[in-house]
Amino acid sequence: MLIETEATPNPATVKFIPGRVVMGMGTRDFATPEEAEASPLATALFDLGDVTGVFFGGDFISVTIAPGAQWSDVKPDILSILLDHFSANMPLFTPGSAGEIVVPAEEELSDDPEDAEIVAQIRELIDTRVRPAVANDGGDIIYRGFDKGTVYLRMQGACSGCPSSTATLKNGIEQLLKHYVPEVTEVRAV
Repeated sequence: MLIETEATPNPATVKFIPGRVVMGMGTRDFATPEEAEASPLATALFDLGDVTGVFFGGDFISVTIAPGAQWSDVKPDILSILLDHFSANMPLFTPGSAGEIVVPAEEELSDDPEDAEIVAQIRELIDTRVRPAVANDGGDIIYRGFDKGTVYLRMQGACSGCPSSTATLKNGIEQLLKHYVPEVTEVRAV
């Protein structure tokens, strides 16, 4: 089995591509070892000590390492864990754990029902134009809400903490949404 690796715009994150489906539907972001307890694979990666984030995409895993850690030291161990996991066809999640996207309650915004058409346009653009591009960079963007012209998005995987994420939000996503949805005045990360 061959696992390809790709650099991402975030120098602390590398995208690992095992050549098979990782998440059948959705994505999953692990920012702490406690969150990773739902997945034996994420737990094993965090157990390396230098790993500070694990993200499961449709056909890839993005791994983020701590400041000061070197990819040349960590990458062989990560590859070994991934090879062992996928070669043995181990489950991605512990039986009975929640394998779906988990979003903290404080990040949930409720949209005004009067904005339903605008929200539908925003979601469509994010799903068809933004998310595929961001997945190529090892991350994901999740719609969190729309309020008085402002779109709230959650950055995940390689996008979370990426030095260029602000530019991506402002120069890319915000301009795209403003162009197609005139009611959008700003995009913010939550």
